[in-house]
Amino acid sequence: MIKSWRLGLHNKMSRLNRQIFLIMIITVTFPLLIISAVLYFNSVHALKTEYESSSQLILTNLSFNIDQYLQSIEKGTITALMDDELQLALERWPNTSLENEEELRLRYETEIESFVGTIEVSIKNVDSVQIYVGDRVFYSASFNRSDYNIGDFTQEEWYRRTIEAGGRVVLFGTHKPFHRVNALDSVISIARVINKAGTKKALSVILIDIRLDSLREILSKSETTNRSFIILDEQHELIYASDAAMDEQSIQAITAKLAQQQLKANDTGHFYVNIDQVKSYVNYVDSSYSGWKVIQYIPVNEMIKYARNIQGTIFALALMSFITALLFFIILHKRVTKPIIRLSQQVKQVGLGNFNIKLDSSRNDEFGVLHRGISKMITDLKQHIERLSDAKVQQRMTQYGALKSQINPHFLANTLETIQMKVIINGDRQTSEMVGKLGQLFRTFIPSGKDTQTLLDELKQLRLYIQIQQFRFADKISYEEDLAVGSEQAVILHFILQPIVENAIVHGLEPQLEPGQVTIRTLITQKHLYIYVEDSGIGMDEAQLELLRSRLDKPVDLIEEEHIGIKNVHDRIRYYYGEPYGITIDSEKHKGTTVTISLPYIVEED
Repeated sequence: MIKSWRLGLHNKMSRLNRQIFLIMIITVTFPLLIISAVLYFNSVHALKTEYESSSQLILTNLSFNIDQYLQSIEKGTITALMDDELQLALERWPNTSLENEEELRLRYETEIESFVGTIEVSIKNVDSVQIYVGDRVFYSASFNRSDYNIGDFTQEEWYRRTIEAGGRVVLFGTHKPFHRVNALDSVISIARVINKAGTKKALSVILIDIRLDSLREILSKSETTNRSFIILDEQHELIYASDAAMDEQSIQAITAKLAQQQLKANDTGHFYVNIDQVKSYVNYVDSSYSGWKVIQYIPVNEMIKYARNIQGTIFALALMSFITALLFFIILHKRVTKPIIRLSQQVKQVGLGNFNIKLDSSRNDEFGVLHRGISKMITDLKQHIERLSDAKVQQRMTQYGALKSQINPHFLANTLETIQMKVIINGDRQTSEMVGKLGQLFRTFIPSGKDTQTLLDELKQLRLYIQIQQFRFADKISYEEDLAVGSEQAVILHFILQPIVENAIVHGLEPQLEPGQVTIRTLITQKHLYIYVEDSGIGMDEAQLELLRSRLDKPVDLIEEEHIGIKNVHDRIRYYYGEPYGITIDSEKHKGTTVTISLPYIVEED
């Protein structure tokens, strides 16, 4: 049965632990997971919106900067239309004869090449400048002409397109320089026809090659490790790509999406497409000047990485809360459940009558207090049961004494009265008075049915006893009372002073040769009455005093014990009023003894 009870208690505590664990998961971990999901989706939406807005603004600025750069190059070529000397050189140089006008021809060549050098210096990142006049190509003086292989340029595609433009600027996307031998770096080119001022007569064609550094510098302020750019011309041919390793398939995926966007006649837009097999966000802007498309793309994972960081942080918090709940579950089982089960088993043993259970605990928390409290309760219960057992023994003795007392006082009192009459007849008046006092004393011992009486009634009995002792010892014993006001009406237990006074006379005053005195004093506090029985007898040394004090609180054989009167009075007070009350003894060798009786202060009602 006990085993099943233990098992049931253990199961109940385990269920309680699981419930606490589930409550922590439900109240902490689940809300964190829900918050994580909500924050993640809201953050993703906010980041995408913010990125789309900022990306569009960035692209617009980039497209504007590129147009500004290209327009600055175009403005440089316009000076050729305004320079009269250059116009004259371009118009007359093809018609001069080497034999007749060699000096003039050299002057025209110098004028043209000087203009080419000016364009090269005035425009940033210019790779080369060439002016095509008739069948001749002019370079700046600093160029190594051996690097160029000029054939019939009039049949080349770029030249025909430029002539067909009739003076408008023509842009050529990324390509190797048209005439440079073994060129390694690609360039973009701007070409236009230089017409005679005020007419549409073509004098020459100017071709300016620009290094890609120009575009790279413009885009570098916005390029990061996660943003990339490409530039396409009007035919969706690649002009520039910040990622040189970008494959053709990714470019085709972008151009296919752009073709769909163009059907909507949009010059700006955005879409999602796989680039290098990674889903990416793409937005673009069409240049109003060049017609180029400036395109920006970024992997979606990079766009929302901060949202993923937030999600990861909250997931980590949720995991930590779960681990915390698990640790709390383990600690709860070790520090709470197991001690409660063990304590309940020990209390069960106490309930079965085993008072030898030790409930020692080194813990200083509430469980330690609980262990020590229950341990004290068990100790007190054990002592109470022992006292109760002693009280039952004393009760049986008291009942036996009561049976005798119902006969002895009446018999002795009646007998003493008969003796007193006989003594009076014989003329011994002192003996008659002594016998009469003794008869009165015995009548006070006749049970009245009450356990208590006033201090005044107790003192009346004590005075009769003192008078009898004074008949015996003559002037050797004196008696005094020093009573606090109101103490005579205090209710005390019946017959508690006479045994103590008797002990003082027998053990204190009688052994000494000189006279002695017994004094009764009282003191009243708010809730206590103190009665002091003092004698000027032989007193006790420290060892005797400690032995007597120890016997007051230990169960002893009441029949054989010395000082049985004091022990009896002490136990009666304790049993009747409780633990705080009773007798204390103070003594000093050759100076006397004081017995203090501590009682509750109770006044008899009228």
